[in-house]
Amino acid sequence: MRSDQVSTPPRDLDRGRGPEDTVPPLTRIIRDALDRLRAFDRRRPRVWDTAVTGFWTVAAVLDYTSGGWRHTAHEDVTAPEFLVLLMSLGFSLPLLWRRAHPLAVVLLMTPISLVNVWTGAVVQASLLQLIPVFQIVLRFSFRTVAAAALLFVAPVLSGGFRIPSSWGQEVVSYVWGLVFVVLLGIAVRTRREYTEALVERAHRLERERDQQARLAAAAERTRIAREMHDIIGHNLSVITGLADGGAYAARKNPERAGQALDAIGTTSRQALSELRRLLGVLRDDHPDAERTPQPTLDELTPLIERVRRAGLPVDLELHGGPTARSLTPGRQLTVYRVIQEALTNTLKHATGPTSATVTLTYSRTHLDARITDTGTGAGRAADTEEAPLAAQGIMGMRERAALYDGSLEAGPLPEHPGWRVQLRLPLEDTHQ
Repeated sequence: MRSDQVSTPPRDLDRGRGPEDTVPPLTRIIRDALDRLRAFDRRRPRVWDTAVTGFWTVAAVLDYTSGGWRHTAHEDVTAPEFLVLLMSLGFSLPLLWRRAHPLAVVLLMTPISLVNVWTGAVVQASLLQLIPVFQIVLRFSFRTVAAAALLFVAPVLSGGFRIPSSWGQEVVSYVWGLVFVVLLGIAVRTRREYTEALVERAHRLERERDQQARLAAAAERTRIAREMHDIIGHNLSVITGLADGGAYAARKNPERAGQALDAIGTTSRQALSELRRLLGVLRDDHPDAERTPQPTLDELTPLIERVRRAGLPVDLELHGGPTARSLTPGRQLTVYRVIQEALTNTLKHATGPTSATVTLTYSRTHLDARITDTGTGAGRAADTEEAPLAAQGIMGMRERAALYDGSLEAGPLPEHPGWRVQLRLPLEDTHQ
């Protein structure tokens, strides 16, 4: 787990100490040494295997040359000394493969162990069989562990039947040694698996955190793209309508042309202001930038006035009224943007004499917004060169409605030429 995810007690934070500072120095030294040793073993496993094998081989040979094996041998031992040396080497040299092939090492040592107890030599190097057994406990299933334990105990039991006096000395000590090694291996294996599970969980949490960050960034980019589409698309449509109207009025009524130019300037400044505030949240050097520079329903009347100045007659009808805390800022923004997008599409695509009506109906549980127009080509994006942009606008309206469990329908009017956009949005206090 990364250090920035570890919780530190408040008193340590106040003193400027991190989690590493709370570890005792001796523990930290031992842990660092073990980490370096494990890292070296992962890089060069043969070095450690050779060192362990060499150590126990030297110990087995010294036990033979010093005659120490005679202190554990039975009185009626029948093994010649060269056989004792071969058995000592047979128990120690295979340890070189104890980690790569532990079960094969146990199988190789089993007949040597049988000869050892059957001849009565009972060399102490026979206990080295517990080392590959330990490796089996760490890595293999319990069925394999049981098989390895049986291979270890069987020669000892057979020697006990041949030499009854060995039961109290060899058999019991071998069995207890086996039990200790198995329990130790289970404890180490459990601890290792638990640590690996914690590490995997930490990595998974890091991946999930990164994925959440990427998803949040993608959602923010989508939101910004939608807002920029609404701002630029609407205001440019208004400016285009005003410019066309001003050019037409300049030939007959210069005063109306001047009014159109003033409206173009006002709309352009408002669009630039909204874009600056929207793009300000993307700059790291402005931490106090307004994070939600979004319009509300209070700005619906100025929006309709701008559309009227662009040449589209628009009527606003209200039925009912909002209840206390019924519309959150996000819901108000959704309604505002849907109305803005619908009117913008009418300005872009409607042909012939066109008028529009915006109807807001409040009920106890929902807000219904209906935008209709009388244009013969309104919203039919498939017949224009701007079909991708229009489709994106309708898709954006549906996405906005879906954010608050709302629904949106868009299509031609069935009774007469024109286009209809119908938004149904649950209120804040609706539980569904």
